[in-house]
Amino acid sequence: MSNVHLINHPLIQHKLSIIRDSNTGAKEFRELVEEVSMLMAYEVTRDFPLEEVEVETPVSTARCKVIAGKKIAVIPILRAGLGMVGGILKLIPTAKVGHIGVYRDPETLQPIEYYCKLPSDICDRELIIVDPMLATGGSAVAGIQFLKQRGANQIRLMCLIAAPEGIETVQTKHPDVDIYVAAIDERLNSHGYIVPGLGDAGDRLFGTK
Repeated sequence: MSNVHLINHPLIQHKLSIIRDSNTGAKEFRELVEEVSMLMAYEVTRDFPLEEVEVETPVSTARCKVIAGKKIAVIPILRAGLGMVGGILKLIPTAKVGHIGVYRDPETLQPIEYYCKLPSDICDRELIIVDPMLATGGSAVAGIQFLKQRGANQIRLMCLIAAPEGIETVQTKHPDVDIYVAAIDERLNSHGYIVPGLGDAGDRLFGTK
C-alpha cells in the first residue's frame, strides 16, 4: 500500500490553521498555500539521492553534495493545484511544470478530464502531483492514471488536507504512489467536501464562488 507521510512541522500546522479560517481573505490564503507548499516540498524531497561534486570556494576546494541527476516535474491538478506550484518552484526552480485538468461531476462525484499538458520526458522525471485537497480521491486517482498512461513511473502525491476516504481510494488504485499531507481530517460530508477542511480551495485561492 502507499506510504502516507503526515508532515506535522509546527510552522506548517500554524499556517494551516490560518488557511482553514473562513475569515482569511484570498490574498493571504494564496500566500499561505504557497508558503506551506514550499515547506512541504522540503519533506517530499527528503529522500532524493545525492552525489559528490568538487566546488572551488574563495578559499579552497570543497567536496559538496548535489541532487544526483534527478529531473523533477510538478503537476498541479487544475485549478486549485496551481496555488501550490509557486512555493515548490522557489525551492526547485529548474523543475518543469505540467498541468492536468479534472473536474468533479456534481452529481456522480466522478472525475472528468478536460486538459492534459505534460513535459515530453515525464518517463524520466520524478513527478510531484499537487492538489490542496484529497477528498474522494477521484481527481488524484485520475491524474495519476493519466501520468502512468503516458509512461510515468516515479510519482508522489502532495496535498494540504486529506480525508481518510481519499487516502484509501488512492492506496487501493495506486499502491505504489506515496502520499504527503499536512493534515488528515475526520471524513467527507454528503457533498464530497472534507470535514472540517477549509471549504473550496479553488474558490478561496481565486476569489470565486
